[in-house]
Amino acid sequence: MLEANNHSEKLLVSELKGGNEKAFRSLFDLYYQDIYGYSISILKSKEAAEENVQDVFMKVWMNRESLNLEQSFKAYIFTIARNQAFNFLNKAANELLLKEEIFYESQKSHEYGDYSIREADCKKLRKEAMNLLPPKRKEIFKMSRKKGMSYEEISQELGISINTVRNQMSKALESMRVFFQVHDEII
Repeated sequence: MLEANNHSEKLLVSELKGGNEKAFRSLFDLYYQDIYGYSISILKSKEAAEENVQDVFMKVWMNRESLNLEQSFKAYIFTIARNQAFNFLNKAANELLLKEEIFYESQKSHEYGDYSIREADCKKLRKEAMNLLPPKRKEIFKMSRKKGMSYEEISQELGISINTVRNQMSKALESMRVFFQVHDEII
């Protein structure tokens, strides 16, 4: 009986090689369940297994003219099924890695964008706070904080006492502190 099945399989493969669609359909019907079950065991998904079976038999049909009549057809299609399934899994894994990388990069970009926006908002608030200072206090503050000058250097350059510089800086810092407390929801 096994020899008869083997003989009829070879006959069907020979007919398939010649382009016989009925022979193809017979081989499809004969091996569909086996290839489907094997595909599920690898892919763990009914939909993916179904697609794999379709791809296997599509490949058989496309390469029918080069079929080897001496080779076991069953071994041939199981090899195709295994290779197709592993290719599917590799592709799915690569797509997942790509999606994760894209997500990570977009998150990084989003975080950087948020940081840039917050930094720009803070810079704008600092400028607004400085513009509210009286001109002389603003000048003293800029000399101290922006130019990095000491109180003594400021007093010499402006011709005022160190105590005046100290008092003006204290008032400038207090004004700015109050301004930032009022605007803390932005920071």
